[in-house]
Amino acid sequence: SELIKPYLGSKYKVTEVPKSLIFYMSKHSGPVNEIQWCPVWEQSHMLLSASMDKTVKVWDAVDTGCCLKTYSCHSCAVRAARWSSCGRRILSGGFDSILHLTDVETGKQIFSSKTEFRISALKFHPTESNVFICGGFSPEVKAWDIRTSKVLRVYKAAVQQTLDILFLPEGREFLTSTDAVSRDSADRTIIAWDFQSAAKISNQIFHERYTCPSLTLHPKESVFVAQTNGNYMALFSAQRPYRINKKKRYEGHKVEGFAVGCEFSPDGTLLVTGSSDGKAFFYNYHTSRIIRTLSAHKEACVSAIFHPVLPSLLATCDWAGEIKIWQ
Repeated sequence: SELIKPYLGSKYKVTEVPKSLIFYMSKHSGPVNEIQWCPVWEQSHMLLSASMDKTVKVWDAVDTGCCLKTYSCHSCAVRAARWSSCGRRILSGGFDSILHLTDVETGKQIFSSKTEFRISALKFHPTESNVFICGGFSPEVKAWDIRTSKVLRVYKAAVQQTLDILFLPEGREFLTSTDAVSRDSADRTIIAWDFQSAAKISNQIFHERYTCPSLTLHPKESVFVAQTNGNYMALFSAQRPYRINKKKRYEGHKVEGFAVGCEFSPDGTLLVTGSSDGKAFFYNYHTSRIIRTLSAHKEACVSAIFHPVLPSLLATCDWAGEIKIWQ
């Protein structure tokens, strides 16, 4: 993309809150569960989307707003989809319990595998590009190797469902958020794992009785944020013992009933989240105050993500199947 080229060699500028709608993209016929910009900066005009309509789509979300490709390899809702680090493959999983690794150009499956559970979360390892972790409606999460199409390791959690997976820097440890919240206990809501040994490091990280539908890592500081179904985001240390920061809480948006995502801007100054009332909320990371809200969608806004290179370019998606690009 000619629009991205001038930014590739230069330092990322300060993130502004976007004000105007650039593209309105509505080819999905069901809710959009997840969106992700291509991680290869030269190809970051491409946006990936996974939908309940059983498809994965790739869009030119910078230059034209057009759908470039639709992949229809799943027979049920696609709950999770991720770019490979090289930008040439897409990993997807859904309620058909099947994992697909698809070649972006040809649309052919490089590998496919049936799991024993419906898939709701996928994440590639940050340094081992052939390894990913898969979780879903199961007490276990699994690490896979795409070169062998085999499971490397099994992490046993004694929960019913994994909601999200977050690798900590360097990938030696990762977190899973789960649905394990009962009336008398909130242990296992967020679990920290040792990637190599599959040992649990901690399951006593978050003590409130709310599930956490999404987790996100700060780009520069050793902290992560958990979106909670208590209608607030909680801040934690990304180093053991992963203590919660009781002084900072990001609240004002609505979450309940939806897997609403949250993310930091690339410079780490802003925290953005969707909201079940269709808005996107922008928080000052340092003060935890709301800077602005954007009336983005009529239905629940389930994700809002900043572009990795172009300052202040934002993609949002919603429960009606719409994707919008803002600047």
